[in-house]
Amino acid sequence: MLTSTLAGFLTGGSLIVAIGAQNAYVLRQGLARHHVAAVVAVCALSDVVLIAAGVSGIGAIVDRAGWVVDVVRWLGVAFLLWYAAGSLRRAFRAEALHAGGAAAARAEGRRTVVGRAVALTWLNPHVYLDTVLLIGSIAATHDTHASDVLDGRWWFAIGAALASVAWFSGLGFGARVLGPVFSRPRSWQVLEALIAATMILIAVKLARG
Repeated sequence: MLTSTLAGFLTGGSLIVAIGAQNAYVLRQGLARHHVAAVVAVCALSDVVLIAAGVSGIGAIVDRAGWVVDVVRWLGVAFLLWYAAGSLRRAFRAEALHAGGAAAARAEGRRTVVGRAVALTWLNPHVYLDTVLLIGSIAATHDTHASDVLDGRWWFAIGAALASVAWFSGLGFGARVLGPVFSRPRSWQVLEALIAATMILIAVKLARG
């Protein structure tokens, strides 16, 4: 139980923590202290729904056609290595996350703010690869334990969901602290290098089944 939950937390956290439009927007609203709770809720709850869909969908496929999981597993390995390569490229670039414009952010209404958060989440094709396909396929590798209330897949999903909630909450509500840190290129370079290493380790584990 704890092993699957921790694995899900680390996997989910590694996939979520990356420079991107969604994270930049959460940080921007956090710096502006404007509708932060609404934005965090949209992003976190969306991830929870997508993770649950991925785990339940992959689980159904396992029950009916186990060979499909092998195909998905190798697609997952390829995607993880591609993801790691992208993080390594970014680690060697002197880039920073610019999330300014606090005054402009405060002028926007709740509907506009929430609508933009929904669009940045659900119109991003990578979110489906990360949550539905990748997390779902990795979750399927966790064994079912008859003595547990939930099987390994769902403990993994809980861990991934907790990582999402923790990340978006920390990014949004802790933006005043995180903003100055991640405005420095070196901070993002170190973070991207750690993400790349984690992705490679997960890819190896997934490939070994």
